[in-house]
Amino acid sequence: MIFCIVAAESSSEKLELLLEVGRVMSSKLELSDLLATVLELSSRVVDAESASLLLLDEKSQELYFDVALGLGDEASKFRLPVGQGIAGTVARERKPAIINDVRADARWSPKMDEQSGFTTRSILAVPMLVRGRLIGVVEAINRKEGAFTPEHLRTFEAFSSQASVAIDNARLFSSLKEERLKLSTVFTEMTDGAVLCDPQGQVLLANEAAKRFFGLGTELTSLITALKDMAVTPPLSEVIDSQAASADFWAVRELPKKLILAAKATRIRLGEGGSTRPAATGWLCVFRDATDEVQKEVLKRTFLSLISHKLKTPLASVTGFSEILLAEFAQTPPPPLQLKCAQTIASQGRKLANLVDNLLHYTTLENPDTPLELSPFPIDEAVSGAVKSLKDWLAENKAAVVFSPSGRRVKGDRAYLIEVFKNLIENAVKFDSREGKSVSVWVDEEAGRVGVHVKDEGPGIPPEDQEKIFSRFHQVETSFTGQVEGWGLGLPFVKKVVELHGGELKLTSRLGQGTTASVLLPGAAS
Repeated sequence: MIFCIVAAESSSEKLELLLEVGRVMSSKLELSDLLATVLELSSRVVDAESASLLLLDEKSQELYFDVALGLGDEASKFRLPVGQGIAGTVARERKPAIINDVRADARWSPKMDEQSGFTTRSILAVPMLVRGRLIGVVEAINRKEGAFTPEHLRTFEAFSSQASVAIDNARLFSSLKEERLKLSTVFTEMTDGAVLCDPQGQVLLANEAAKRFFGLGTELTSLITALKDMAVTPPLSEVIDSQAASADFWAVRELPKKLILAAKATRIRLGEGGSTRPAATGWLCVFRDATDEVQKEVLKRTFLSLISHKLKTPLASVTGFSEILLAEFAQTPPPPLQLKCAQTIASQGRKLANLVDNLLHYTTLENPDTPLELSPFPIDEAVSGAVKSLKDWLAENKAAVVFSPSGRRVKGDRAYLIEVFKNLIENAVKFDSREGKSVSVWVDEEAGRVGVHVKDEGPGIPPEDQEKIFSRFHQVETSFTGQVEGWGLGLPFVKKVVELHGGELKLTSRLGQGTTASVLLPGAAS
C-alpha cells in the first residue's frame, strides 16, 4: 500500500498529517499489517531516512525488533535489555530522547550498523505508552535534511501516542480472535452436546453434537421444545427458572431408540448490565450421552442382585442342614472325620452366606429407588448393634472390641449404620494377622458433626492403595495383608451409606501403625 503522506512544516499541515495517520492506523486490525504501517509512517511524519520499532518482552524485560526499515534480517535477532543503549534508556526512564550525533553519545553501540551495513547518524526515540504501561520504543533514524528538533519531537510523540493505542487495540483484537477460534474449535469438535440459551430457554447457539441429539436445524428453537419428546428430570422449566448457579438433570428418550443424556446447566452472563438494569444471564447446557453407561450399570446391578438372591436359597439349605447335623452330633458323637466335615460345611456356609448378604446389601444400596429411613437415635445403639451381631465371629477370630459409649445422637438409618460399623469392625479384624486382636471404637464431636472412629493395630494400608480401597471389588494385595475373604465391597458400601447421610468418611493409616476409619455424621438434638 502506498501512503500519500509527506513531510509538513506548518502547524495546520502537521495537524492534518497526524489526523491522516490516525485514520490510516485505525483502519488496521491485523497486528502484523499495523506494525508495518506504523514503521512506514514513523519515518515519514518527521521526514527520516529510516525507522525502527522495538516492542517490550514483559517477561524478560528486553526490547526486540519486530520491524525495522533498512536494517536487514539481523535486526530480528537483536534483543536489548531495558536500561541498556539509547532505546533501553528511553524505555527505562520513559522519556523521549533527541540524539543528533550518535557517535558522541556513550550509550550508542555501532554493533547494529556493523551487522546491517546501515550508517546511523541521528536518532529520535520516543517511548510507547498505553495507560501508563510501556509497550515499546519507536525510533526515527537520520533526519533527511538538517537535525531533529523539539518540534519534530512533539510531532513524533503525538504519532507515538496514536501508534501505541492502535497497537494495543490490535493486540487485543488478535487475542480475542485467537480465543474465539479456540472456543469455536472446542465447541464444534466436542462430542458432548452444548447449547447456549437465553433466560427463557430460547436457543442462541448449539454445536453439531447437540443438533444431532435434538434434530435442531438452521432455525434454532427453544430448548424446552427441542426436548419435548424426552422425559426430563427434574423438568427443564424448573431448572431454567431456578436461581441456582448450576443444576444437573437427565433427559431420556425411549423411541425409536433409547437415549439417556446426563446434562448440566450452568448460569452464565450474556452481556453487561447498566446503572438501571442488571446484566443479562443465560444457561449453558452440556449433554453427555450416558446411555451405555446407565444400561451397563442397570445390567450389573440386576445381575448381582439376581446372583445374590439365587445363591441365598441353596445356602440356606447348606447352613440349615449343617447346623442340624452338628446338633445331632452333639448328642451322638460321630466318627471324627464326619464331625470335622460337618463343622467345615457349617463354617464355610456361614462365610459364604455373609458374602452373599454383603453383595445383596451393596446392590440394594446402589438402586437409586432405595429409600433411607432417617430418624434421630443414639449412635451408641448402632455401634453396639454391630458388635452384638459380630459376637460369635469375633470370638472365632480371637478379637475384642473396646467401645466407649458417648450418648450422642445422629439422624440416620439405624439398620444401614449398623451395617456400616459392622463392615468397619470386620475390616479392622480381618486385616490384622496378629493373635489377640483388639479394635478400639470411640465417639466424639467435630464441628457440629458426630464422629465415630474405628481403630485397628494392623499393618496399615500402603499409600498407593489408600484411595483405591474405596473402589468396588478392590482389595489390598493378599501378600501384604494375608487376607483372602470378601468381595472388596466393605469400604465402598460404607462410603456410599455415609454420603447418602450427608456425612464424610475419612481414613488415616500409616504402615506398621494401624488404620483409623472415621465416620462423620450430621448430629441430632438430644
